[in-house]
Amino acid sequence: MENFQEQHLKSSEFITDMVIGMSDGLTVPFALAAGLSGAVDNNAIVITAGIAEIVAGCIAMGLGGYLAGKTEQEHYESELKREYFEVDNYRQKEIDEVKEIFAEYGIDEEGQTLLANQLAKDKKKWVDFMMKFELGLEEPHPKRARNSALTIGSAYIVGGFLPLSAYFFTENPQEGLLVSAGITTLCLFVFGYFKSKVTGQPPFKGALKVTAIGLIAAAAAFGIAKSIG
Repeated sequence: MENFQEQHLKSSEFITDMVIGMSDGLTVPFALAAGLSGAVDNNAIVITAGIAEIVAGCIAMGLGGYLAGKTEQEHYESELKREYFEVDNYRQKEIDEVKEIFAEYGIDEEGQTLLANQLAKDKKKWVDFMMKFELGLEEPHPKRARNSALTIGSAYIVGGFLPLSAYFFTENPQEGLLVSAGITTLCLFVFGYFKSKVTGQPPFKGALKVTAIGLIAAAAAFGIAKSIG
């Protein structure tokens, strides 16, 4: 027991962005390539369309991640400013709110008053406490928006080229689709397994779930393109 060390997930934002980019990167280009494979007879068309989609998807997903990060930062700063205003202008009300928070943890009235008054002596720590425990907000990393955009965009590119790579060394779209399906199925399973393992979920169940979603999307695209063609 003396050598026990707590193990908690610290890089949840990076993992979340990686999951978003990689899962969409593996699924969307594969579904597009599968759909085209049912409608065209030239690998060059599939490759051209696939690369165009990967570039567009990378930009769109990266931009979405950037805007989400900026929105998170702006929301935090707005609430921080409001909390400072409330501490300065509604001091007793804010102290009562601190006491209510401690009451939820089973602290008695005397302990609530003692802790709230001690906390109120340092305005910054008081506001930080209210941000975390009243509003449930953690201060975003200052480079969160940029990092999110780069992580999501990069993961999307890597994920997208994995299923598309099959069309570079096969003779026709039908053959390319079979190889691509094998590559994508394997990648989805491995990705789902490690994603679930890192996030503390049942690895095998998570791998099957991620794989099933990707293959269903591809099958739907292929079926629609085939029926239209």
